[in-house]
Formats: sequence, C-alpha cells, structure tokens
Amino acid sequence: QVQVVESGGGLVHLGGSLRLSCTASGIRLDDSFVNWYRIIPDEQRPRVATISGSGTDTYYPDSTNGRFTVSRDSAKSAVTLQMNNLKPEDAGIYFCNPYRGNSNYWGQGTQVTVSS
Repeated sequence: QVQVVESGGGLVHLGGSLRLSCTASGIRLDDSFVNWYRIIPDEQRPRVATISGSGTDTYYPDSTNGRFTVSRDSAKSAVTLQMNNLKPEDAGIYFCNPYRGNSNYWGQGTQVTVSS
C-alpha cells in the first residue's frame, strides 16, 4: 500500500518562508517525478513545482519561479518545497504528487495560511 505524507504547513506572515516536506512509503520517491500542487476549494489546481526522478530537472510556473525551490533530500528520502517571500495567493492546501508512468499518488495535503 502506498502512502504519501506532506508536512511543514502552517501560518506564516506575508513575505515569510515555509519548508514543506513530502515522504512516501510503498514507492520510491527517488524513482518518481514529483509535483507539488496548491489546491483552493472551488478553484483550479495550479501546479507550483515539479522535480524529475533524478532531481536534475525542475519546473516552476511564473507564479512561483524565483520564490519556490523544489529539491530532493536523499538522507530523508523526501522531496522538499522551500517557499520564500510568501504572498496571500500562495495560501491553500499543498499536495505532493509522485508519479511514474501511469501510477499517480496523492497525500492528504498540508495547509498553508498567509496572514497580512
């Protein structure tokens, strides 16, 4: 059974930083592409970052480029999302989405709240 767990969310002031972490059991994160998504109820599901299985390739949309950094923590078998200079529009539930081929997995998400 595959289990994906996100952690590190919380309340942060405008302009602050948070570091999210994604771990998994039942699959190898270092053998999977991993997306991070922000989900806001009743709105679309924008992707905020992607990292390749090797960790050498990353993708960021314009909205997070230069502020967010996705990376692999091999020692912890985790994928982290460092978020800096947080804005009100960054608030939402962040989900880690490992995938490989046709296999796609989701965790329960971690809440990020940005206060002004």
